Amino acid sequence: MDSHLTLAIYFVYFCLGLIGIGMLSLFWFRIRSNRMEKKQELYLQKHQDYFKFIQTHLNGASDLPLPPGKLTKLERRVIQNKLIEWIEQFKGEIRDKLVKLCQDAGFVSEDIKLLDSLFYGRRISAAYRLGGMRAAEAVPRMLIMLEKQRYSPLTIVIARAIAKSAERGDQLKEMLHHLLRHGKPIHNMAADILMETGLDSSRLLLKLLEDENPDLVKVALVAMWGQAVPEVVPALDRLVGTGEKDVRAEAVKLYLSSNPVLKDDTIRELMADSDWEVRAAVAKSLGNTHAAGSIPLLRTALQDSNWRVRSNSAESLAKLGETGFEVLCQIAKNGSGIEREAALHQVEKAMLEEGEHQKLDQMVAYNKKKLLYERYFGVSESKPVRQVAAVGGDYTA
Repeated sequence: MDSHLTLAIYFVYFCLGLIGIGMLSLFWFRIRSNRMEKKQELYLQKHQDYFKFIQTHLNGASDLPLPPGKLTKLERRVIQNKLIEWIEQFKGEIRDKLVKLCQDAGFVSEDIKLLDSLFYGRRISAAYRLGGMRAAEAVPRMLIMLEKQRYSPLTIVIARAIAKSAERGDQLKEMLHHLLRHGKPIHNMAADILMETGLDSSRLLLKLLEDENPDLVKVALVAMWGQAVPEVVPALDRLVGTGEKDVRAEAVKLYLSSNPVLKDDTIRELMADSDWEVRAAVAKSLGNTHAAGSIPLLRTALQDSNWRVRSNSAESLAKLGETGFEVLCQIAKNGSGIEREAALHQVEKAMLEEGEHQKLDQMVAYNKKKLLYERYFGVSESKPVRQVAAVGGDYTA
């Protein structure tokens, strides 16, 4: 019994000792961190003249001078971080001069050696800095590092460093393969990483759209939003008919945003697509392109099982002049169920837009709609738009 009690006392003392060591370690790390921050501030002040000289000679013809004097390891890191900060801010020849300065100063070679460090944190930090310095010579080593890396938030750090530094399209493609092989739904993030590259984006996106890997195609489609890339329209036309559901939906939305001239047969096929996202995208585009000949299709789409398709169809009908708005009024007056709800909501919404019209043609169009409204519903005060409750159908949108 006494031996057990003695053992328990020793165990308590041992735990207290571990706690004490832990608290002392945290206190020491805090002091060390504060000391490092103070040293960094001192070094920034010490090298202000050098930084000002670099800034004033960025547009000069000659190479930028190396940091002066014999520097400590921390001093070199402070200067390196300042150069990386400028590299992120500038483009073109100025960036190239700063990148060359990092190479001439030995910053790039030092961090490439750190990629083989036994400490994981040092390897990640080195990859981050190499990306900031656009170190093309480090890309093969970072690709190997990314291939061996298990997926984590730090995987993004390595991938972004590769995207910034890569000089060839195949290196970016390999980076995307390694990044997406984990099966994570990170296509938007991958597209953001991809667009960090300094390579020609139009050629790169076209190659990815033609790839057999659907993940790469999805990344390219996401990356194309906001990009004016006319060369990829034929590839989009092909992807509209692909069997991959997610790819087809994104391709259709992007294809329609390029304002193509759609044939009637193509419109009918897309409006009958099994994917609600495709139907909704087409219904929305018909109003934006003022396709008055599609009024019967939009009229039928008000009975669609998906509320988003119904809403977009009603909105497009309201944009198609007096004829489209009259169809909405007829359904809102004499229709029933989900189509009447969608039509009535859009009609009431249109009647509340009187104060929003500034131009003469907009006011004339509104007055025509108001006359049609009064013909079907009589003269009455404008009522607030009702919140439409979807009746039946699909609620997953």
